[in-house]
Amino acid sequence: MRSLFTIGLIASWYASNIGVLLLNKFLLSNYGFKYPIFLTLCHMMACSLLSYIAIEWLKIAPMQRVKSRLQMMKISALGFIFCLSVVGGNISLRYLPVSFNQAVGATTPFFTAVFAVVMTSKREGWITYVTLVPVVAGVIIASGGEPLFHLFGFMMCIGATAARALKSVLQGLLLSSEGEKLNAMNLLMYMAPIAVLALFPAALYMEKGVVGITIALARDDWKFLIYLLFNSALAYFVNLANFLVTKHTSPLTLQVLGNAKGAVAVVISILIFKNPVSITGMLGYLLTVAGVILYTEAKKRSM
Repeated sequence: MRSLFTIGLIASWYASNIGVLLLNKFLLSNYGFKYPIFLTLCHMMACSLLSYIAIEWLKIAPMQRVKSRLQMMKISALGFIFCLSVVGGNISLRYLPVSFNQAVGATTPFFTAVFAVVMTSKREGWITYVTLVPVVAGVIIASGGEPLFHLFGFMMCIGATAARALKSVLQGLLLSSEGEKLNAMNLLMYMAPIAVLALFPAALYMEKGVVGITIALARDDWKFLIYLLFNSALAYFVNLANFLVTKHTSPLTLQVLGNAKGAVAVVISILIFKNPVSITGMLGYLLTVAGVILYTEAKKRSM
């Protein structure tokens, strides 16, 4: 019975992760809703509301209170970086196919290793750094072979990937003491409202008339409102599924599943959006994934 429950959790994690990615792409690129900052704002509002409900009412995780102004400032810094990573990822989906977006996103271990050395002076064994060579080389090859390559989209995707890695390193630094550590669900509950406060004025200023346009689209096509609400809720369930899978398996299992998830997302996105792919691009992506798998194995052995 327990194994069935775990399989169900993993299936939900896959479905929510790939679903939100494909729905983001559909709304921002195919549907023509060209407002990634506002879309991210909707995600963060859903995360703010649903994470509070999950913790306070449904008791998914124990409530952890912020104990000091300093701790809140640290959480705010993480929330801002978290916000940048999500916005960058959504902006990149306007210009890049999901397959290439996932190839670039797979380089997160490279940026994590760089930030760990720069910010904490923490060094890994030489074999760990060697495994990062195919990770980076694969993306370089994939970039050269990507038929729909877009420089601005690529830069946004790299920025989002780097921000995601920076957040994980900073989280270990800023919330390192036992009294300040927060589980993933509580951290999301505090970070999401901070992201909303940052994104709301940014959306109004940088995406002129977006509120009126969204309301008009919802009036003209009720399905758009369903897409937007479902997409926003799904953005929260990605985090919830992530938390539950880690809780009932292990962080290492999540890493392995994440490697496979990227490949599944690539195949499904190509089947749905029918974006052109080249042999060079796919070989580059496979090289990156192989590098990530080797990196995970090297990290596991060095522990």
